[in-house]
Amino acid sequence: MAEFDPRPSLALDAWLDEQAEALDQGSQDPEALLPRLAAGGCFRQGVATTLGGSGGSLGDAVEGIAWLAERSLAAAFVCWGQRAFIEYLLQSPNSALRERLLPSLLNGELAGATGLSNAMKFLSGLEQLQIEARRTEEGWRLDGCMPWVTNLRKSGFVVAGAVARAGEQRPFVTALASQSPGLQRSADLQLMGLQSSNTAALNLTDVELTEDWLLHEEAAFYLPRVRPAFLGLQCGLAIGLARRSLAEARRLEGEGRRALQAELDTLAEAQQETECLLHQGLADGRFIAQPAALFRLRIALAEQAAAAVQLELQASGGGAYLRERGAAFARRWREAAFVPIVTPSLTQLRGELARQAAWA
Repeated sequence: MAEFDPRPSLALDAWLDEQAEALDQGSQDPEALLPRLAAGGCFRQGVATTLGGSGGSLGDAVEGIAWLAERSLAAAFVCWGQRAFIEYLLQSPNSALRERLLPSLLNGELAGATGLSNAMKFLSGLEQLQIEARRTEEGWRLDGCMPWVTNLRKSGFVVAGAVARAGEQRPFVTALASQSPGLQRSADLQLMGLQSSNTAALNLTDVELTEDWLLHEEAAFYLPRVRPAFLGLQCGLAIGLARRSLAEARRLEGEGRRALQAELDTLAEAQQETECLLHQGLADGRFIAQPAALFRLRIALAEQAAAAVQLELQASGGGAYLRERGAAFARRWREAAFVPIVTPSLTQLRGELARQAAWA
């Protein structure tokens, strides 16, 4: 399994421990997070050194997000959005766009937002694309919306979106810049947590688009190839949360909660097995042709995170319910509730698996 070395990020480690609650509740300025993550090297994992990255594999990037999620799911969620957009550039044939955007994304000057939640549901037949393009002499004009997008940094962002061509069955995938006329960002969504994640909605009204912003002309070809990164990086959220709760439960278990030892060991072993399958599948590329295998791993990791938080609660006892002692646990409890509903949600994934089973 790939290993993420946190040693270059000791300053980030300390900052996240201090700011985790503020990032969750929104009392920490959302603008401050992205530069901190960039300074810790969080966006360079799995990016070739020739492109300005630190090398390694996509699995290293997953481990980097997991490392963040042990400390703050809000920070990990933002990193997921940034790193997923970077991956879209890495897998795009549009080298000019990559050269133009990648340096500022890696150093945290520019925010990158995935924007492909709707596209991933479209790929599984769950909903129609929510952006439509009309052809013009210069390119296209876009109308539509993105109801929920993370990492829409107010000082500037680029967002990926899948777009239906009016009158055609050939959607494409593009990047959009925050300064585009007609692209309107809402106020931050009022979430139960993760409030410093710059999560908002986007509305597109007659947005002009030229071909130099395209990530790929054929969404049907491109989306299945970036889906393993989209979902695989997302799995880092659950992995890190589970690791932290298991560690906290073990620490508390040593103070007299020995009855939980067998459950802790069983869950830790199951999670390690699931992580190994995830890393193997990302490394050998099997998830492109076998998305159902990745869906099952995403479900399993989310369930393991929920089970780990439940064990932490049992190990903590009534102390978890005291404000002065249980604040960090309460945050992890909210984080565990969020993991199953990140698009695609566990309900959507189970529905897709059930449909595939019915067709078999």
